[in-house]
Amino acid sequence: MECGQRLKWLILALICPLIAGAPSRDSSCPEENLNITGGSFTLSNGYSDGSYLTYICPDGYYPSIPTRRCQFGLWTPNTSTRKKAECKKITCPTPRVLENGEVAPYQERYYINEVTTYSCNPDYKFRGSKVRVCQSNGKWNGSTPICERDSDHCPDPGVPPGSSRTGSTFNIDDEVTYHCDSPLTLIGSKVRKCQDGGQWSGTEPQCYADFTYDTAAEVAKAFGNSLKTMLTVQQESEDDHHGKKIYLNKGGKLDIYIAVDVSDSINDLKKAKQIIKTLLEKISYYEVSPSYEILMFATDVYQIVKMRDFKTEEVAGSLSKVFEDLDKFDFDKKLDQKSSNIAKLYQTILDSMSNEQIRNKEDFLQTKHVVIVFTDGQANMGGNPKPKVHLIRNLVLKNDANRENKLDLYVFGVGKDVRTEDLNGLVSEKENERHFFKLQDLDEVQKTFDSLMNDQ
Repeated sequence: MECGQRLKWLILALICPLIAGAPSRDSSCPEENLNITGGSFTLSNGYSDGSYLTYICPDGYYPSIPTRRCQFGLWTPNTSTRKKAECKKITCPTPRVLENGEVAPYQERYYINEVTTYSCNPDYKFRGSKVRVCQSNGKWNGSTPICERDSDHCPDPGVPPGSSRTGSTFNIDDEVTYHCDSPLTLIGSKVRKCQDGGQWSGTEPQCYADFTYDTAAEVAKAFGNSLKTMLTVQQESEDDHHGKKIYLNKGGKLDIYIAVDVSDSINDLKKAKQIIKTLLEKISYYEVSPSYEILMFATDVYQIVKMRDFKTEEVAGSLSKVFEDLDKFDFDKKLDQKSSNIAKLYQTILDSMSNEQIRNKEDFLQTKHVVIVFTDGQANMGGNPKPKVHLIRNLVLKNDANRENKLDLYVFGVGKDVRTEDLNGLVSEKENERHFFKLQDLDEVQKTFDSLMNDQ
């Protein structure tokens, strides 16, 4: 009798959720209440479990909800009838933060193509752009307007649009701290210090909205300049007999790790492969001979080319072999694409670096290490990647400020729903260099690399 009662309770426990309307694990998602006011949407795999819904708005507008995903019969994030998805006009962050000067016109919001002008109070000197235009990517053109007196050791670092700053003296070791207005996210350096040489540490901060993106042209310029600094010395050689300019390298060793997120949230293996090939071709333009590790990651991490293999195989240094391995790689047969384990990616890179140090400590100390990651930052397993990045920094830099030039950590945030704040914490902060970029999709990344260094 007692066993019979237990069996009944077990059956009830199994079927009650279904009776109550709870979705089964493999059920599709409803087709109702998905529309966006003023726009449309696309589906990566219909209404099936795991499918991504991406909202699309006309030029000059952005979706209040960038993407949704079908999970276990429900769309996430959920939306209430009171807060449906809608297309809203793109704005630029407020420029009404200029200190010791005036901004015109003075208004609550600034929309695309609206023009602002700047002027300084008496006894202040103007630096930056006197006229700025709100662009379609949610950013102002030109540079931050600054009204300064030139009375301190470092120049006034300014207050970028949409931000506030604490710290008003700019002498050696003085610090300034920035915050962005809610709900904007700070990109660049939150804290900057005035250095002996009269320059500020780190990178000028910017305040990004969820809909703010970099253009391919500005990324090509910023990343190209950073890449040039990384791969070359100051001296330039004469043109070679093919007419292209070669920059001389001092003979230092260079290890480059390139990783692309191919989870469902990005999901285009062919484009990812082409981006890697284009980047390698651009680097080969310089007279350097880097060693490479090429990785793809989602739920797991796959090393298409391992650093140790690249250095020791008979075809060491051969880009054609790297391209061949890339072409052979079929992600669908290797890994589960439904999640993104960014922490495991950085752990894999850390392990490779550790192996290189064990193999030859002196070589490791002389080597410059570069990590370039492409992801939307949607890490839904594996935990926080920041501790892994911290371990990489410790391994390479050895708590020695003089070794800062031995490590460059780049991240390209790619997609309609990029975790901007999380990814900004995974990059290097170097004077007058950007290491985090945000692009709408892999096509924009490809466009960036196609134009990269074309003027060199």
